[in-house]
Amino acid sequence: SDLPNMVDNAAQLVRVMADPIRLRILHLLRARELCVGDLVTVLDVPQPTASRHLAYLKRSGLISARKNSYWTFYALAPARTPLRRKLLECLDADRAGQARDAKRLATVRRNGGCCPV
Repeated sequence: SDLPNMVDNAAQLVRVMADPIRLRILHLLRARELCVGDLVTVLDVPQPTASRHLAYLKRSGLISARKNSYWTFYALAPARTPLRRKLLECLDADRAGQARDAKRLATVRRNGGCCPV
């Protein structure tokens, strides 16, 4: 049976999503791909903090990265399992935080952002 592997994967995903910054990143990436600089601005965290969380999310398979010259753009990876789909649905629980981040992202986009798209 593949049950031990499924449980390990579920435990890893729950750990990944147990951090508020990673949840905010996942929610922001639901709408569009973003570069580290824009995420740093919206999240109001130091660049190394954002990069550490992005690396963790990438290792977990929840996000993907695309290099473009000097910039790296991050996007939500397709949810290939029912568990991942359900966990991503859970992102909708924090309405107040999402609205605040969405407003900050809109301001960043209006001002051109930090990276060429």
